Amino acid sequence: MIDTKQKILDSAERLFGEQGYGATSLRQVIAEAGVNLAAIHYHFGSKEELVDAVILRKAEPVNRERLEMLDRLEAEAGDRPVAMEQILEAFLAPAVSRVAANPEFSKLMGRLLGEGMMPAVVDKHFRHVGMRFVKAMAKTLPELSPVELGWRIHFMIGAMAHTLCAQPVQFHTGLEMEDGQAVLQRLVAFLSGGMRAPVEQISRIEVK
Repeated sequence: MIDTKQKILDSAERLFGEQGYGATSLRQVIAEAGVNLAAIHYHFGSKEELVDAVILRKAEPVNRERLEMLDRLEAEAGDRPVAMEQILEAFLAPAVSRVAANPEFSKLMGRLLGEGMMPAVVDKHFRHVGMRFVKAMAKTLPELSPVELGWRIHFMIGAMAHTLCAQPVQFHTGLEMEDGQAVLQRLVAFLSGGMRAPVEQISRIEVK
């Protein structure tokens, strides 16, 4: 039997994803979950704490798996840097598999991104893990300055967020969303090329 807290979290995730955080009231959540308002305040306290709990229950296993994969790769590499493709896969694979298993969470993250809440979400739930990956990437690409590496990671996060939270953009080809493993392979191949782009090549680009 699903307990009250689980019902609230499931309903909140679905409604926040479908309607957006700002457009969803606590009364809608309790109606969907079939509980009373006192239950929300007892388990979560406020709407802000509720959305934090919704994110945390999915972010925690993703973050744990990311760190476990990175720890294993670094242990195997010893003093040598870990290959960029391996670092990217360790960062991306847990998120890709989580979204594939739970499309509702993909909708939620897309809504939070659209409502401008993602910087705060990343800072609260993902920064500590992200810094471990920044350190690993810096060791693998020592030729990049912290600023240049920061920009490339910014683009990496954007590509990941768009891929996981949006339908493929259609131009002249009929793209269809592939299975998670195929998407992961394409994303890793694309991003590894961008992360390794020569710095001097970027400096020669003229913006007109």
